[in-house]
Amino acid sequence: MIDFKGKTALVTGAAGAIGRQVAADLNKLGATVFITDLDQAAVEAAAADVSAVGNECRGLAADVTREAQVVAVVAAAKEFLGGRIDILVNVAGSAGTGSNIEHVTEEEWEFAFAVNCKGSFFFVKHVVPLMKAAKYGKILNYSSKSGKTGSALMVPYSAAKGAIIAFTQGLAFELAKFNINVNCVCPGITDNSGVWSKVSGDYIKTMNATRDEVVKTFTSKVPLGRLANLNDVSNLTCFLCSDAAEYMTGQAINVTGGREMH
Repeated sequence: MIDFKGKTALVTGAAGAIGRQVAADLNKLGATVFITDLDQAAVEAAAADVSAVGNECRGLAADVTREAQVVAVVAAAKEFLGGRIDILVNVAGSAGTGSNIEHVTEEEWEFAFAVNCKGSFFFVKHVVPLMKAAKYGKILNYSSKSGKTGSALMVPYSAAKGAIIAFTQGLAFELAKFNINVNCVCPGITDNSGVWSKVSGDYIKTMNATRDEVVKTFTSKVPLGRLANLNDVSNLTCFLCSDAAEYMTGQAINVTGGREMH
């Protein structure tokens, strides 16, 4: 059984469905967790939910694209977690808008890379020194099925999530000598998540279809015949953050029901 007793974790994007599930599961398995997201009220609500299943959880709001705010979160996490951050889970991200490429603005392109890439970079940059000092660390970045095979109407998002995979691989080579594992989760369409809510809404408009028709279209491409759920994604995340995965680094693991197989 996976056991995080005595371990500490920082989870970004934790007010969202996936981030909150990951933070709660880490806590339930024994970790002490600090969280962050964009809005302080949402962070406090998520922290209360996470605390309800185990250890006390605290959090601090930040815009992950602002380095000074990331530094403040890492400092607060370090203080709350007793000077160590054993596990970093970079969930924060955004699918952006669903547009044909000729309608994508420069601002939308830059936003996709700022939230999905720059935010993960800032957190890794400022957490890694603590992990190096401890000679131990687990970093888990979030890419997407779209980072493996790009998705129509989501080109900026696909490009940014592809970059996260290369970012993960580069870090894995660089940090292995410090006993720091760096891996990546690539979820497919995950029901009850913010990304799917946004994407399905865009596809409903673009395809002029009902939500049920959109779900049917997407699940028809999935060998296991359903959307991912929050537990599917969180279970893999927790495994990769655990010592059970100590011989895994630089990997980008799909949670797609077989739709993505490379």
